[in-house]
Amino acid sequence: MKLTDRLLKIASLVTKGKKVADIGTDHGYIPVYLLNKGDIDYAILADVNKGPLENAKKEVRHNGLMDKVDLRLGSGIEVLEKNEVDEIIIAGMGGILISELLEAKKEVAHSLDKLILQPMQAQNELRKYLLNNGYEILDEVLVKEDFRLYEIIIAKYTSKNTQVEDEIFYEVGKKLIENKDPLLNEFIDKKIFMYNSIIKKIEDKAGESINKKIKESKIAIEKLEKLK
Repeated sequence: MKLTDRLLKIASLVTKGKKVADIGTDHGYIPVYLLNKGDIDYAILADVNKGPLENAKKEVRHNGLMDKVDLRLGSGIEVLEKNEVDEIIIAGMGGILISELLEAKKEVAHSLDKLILQPMQAQNELRKYLLNNGYEILDEVLVKEDFRLYEIIIAKYTSKNTQVEDEIFYEVGKKLIENKDPLLNEFIDKKIFMYNSIIKKIEDKAGESINKKIKESKIAIEKLEKLK
């Protein structure tokens, strides 16, 4: 089993020796990889659908790891009890859904040492949720796979809400800037391209809402340029 670059990066962020839950585990590749390496001794693999959980079970059994995992069918972190695991992985879902999963069982989310989150879209909404609901963003990393850049957010509940100076930091995480992530400029360029595409698509149309959207997009481009 060979992990993709995205999954490898996520796996590298798990703390050695910790108990881990992989939420939305699909085939269970990350926990199986970590167990095989000896980086962790125990993992909970959870999925809301029977099919993916069966796939994960086959992968676990194929690797002779059935005594080191617990397979659970259910929604998000609702399958977990407080203090059962130290860290959770939620990868490959939308940012709003991830927020909803954390909100659904706060006593578990708040008790974790680390949340490793990899939203596929609405990353800005996830950052906003985290920072406005008592979570600290400990770190962020970008990983490139094929032609796509993925954002990985590492967070922990500290009960302190964090105000950002500008909403642009919901789009581009501050940690990416502080760390001078090697993929940061490419990431920003992709966002600028997206905003320019929006302007090009609607600039010939009339209307107050269209003009507002164009203005907002131009302001966002200016702010993004300053982050490089």
